[in-house]
Amino acid sequence: MASVKILLYKSKKNAEGKHPIALRITKDRIPKYKFLEYIDPKHWNDKKNEVKQSHHSYKRINTLIDNEYVRAKNLIFEYEAKNKNFTSGHIMSIIKGNKDNMTFFRLADDYFLQQELSGSKWIHTKKSRVNKFKDFLKGEDIHFENITIPLLKRYITYLKATGSKSKMTIASCLSVIRTIFNVAITEGIVDAQYYPFGKRKLRIDQGKSMKIGLDKEEIKRIENLELEEGSFTWHTRNVFLFSFYLAGIRIGDTVSIRWENINSGRIHYRMGKNQKVDSLLLPPKALEILKLYESYKEENNGFIFPEMKDTDLKNPKAVEKVISNSGKYFNDELKNIAKLAEIDKKITNHISRHSFGNIAGSNIPVQMLQKLYRHSDLSTTINYQSSFDHTQTDEALKNVLDF
Repeated sequence: MASVKILLYKSKKNAEGKHPIALRITKDRIPKYKFLEYIDPKHWNDKKNEVKQSHHSYKRINTLIDNEYVRAKNLIFEYEAKNKNFTSGHIMSIIKGNKDNMTFFRLADDYFLQQELSGSKWIHTKKSRVNKFKDFLKGEDIHFENITIPLLKRYITYLKATGSKSKMTIASCLSVIRTIFNVAITEGIVDAQYYPFGKRKLRIDQGKSMKIGLDKEEIKRIENLELEEGSFTWHTRNVFLFSFYLAGIRIGDTVSIRWENINSGRIHYRMGKNQKVDSLLLPPKALEILKLYESYKEENNGFIFPEMKDTDLKNPKAVEKVISNSGKYFNDELKNIAKLAEIDKKITNHISRHSFGNIAGSNIPVQMLQKLYRHSDLSTTINYQSSFDHTQTDEALKNVLDF
């Protein structure tokens, strides 16, 4: 049950020593206040919760008190009559005129707009995940208090039924809901007690993807393919191998590299994922690929590879779109390259990174791999590399069955 009360807030006063008359809304033991007018305590009637006639503006202030009290009571009655969840903060935000009746998708739109203005990447991907939630709700908007654990469990079932089978895909769809919910809590739109995620609530299971990289022989087969110079298949192979030779740099970073990033046999660049600055020595095989594109330096507007040459670099949305589309085109062509090289593994842009890890195995110290992978935390590298280094388990299995 929610309650509404008018009181003189005696723990606060202004420079003149006057105290505010407060409208207090309480629900689930959480009070929210709106200060209406400051008066001298001698003019306040504690029993009637109104301003005494001794105050020169008592009629005006008491009318204001009555109006705000009735408005709050009516809002609460409306929510309770429709059996809608709400918080004291939600009702008070409407009373104050702040974030009036803010809902999930309205806040999501505001959040994405601010992210775009700040130059954040991958907004398109996050928007598509929010749209999946909207499809689940059949286009209806929803208040944050109504995003409950049972609702999210039904959403997970819906995702599985509509083709999102992997744990990582489902986790990404839930994570964007969690992000926007956290924004709502920070902005006072919803109280934290309605947060459906976390310990003893809904845990987002990220799962663990199966990382299968190519081995040395498979990489050699791709290197040795006889392809028509200048063809898209030829270009796709070059981009894939260039990424592999540099410890599997991500596709967004690969197509964003400019000739100005190459200096004294090294590549210097800022990673798009975490904005870290990195520098790597260019292996001879990577230098050979650079020679293939040197004559196109002017045509590609300073980029090594042509994908970004006509992109408005001041428009983060345009950059993100080019990177996303390039990744899709390359992945499609890598399927053809796998067939030509007689490789029965799935090959994608990111497999270049997995392939480097697979070939590195236990031959390179994990601290060095951390630097090559550009991981912030050593534990991330250890977990990542565990998918490829099976030396100890293979040896243990061999010893058990050696009879």
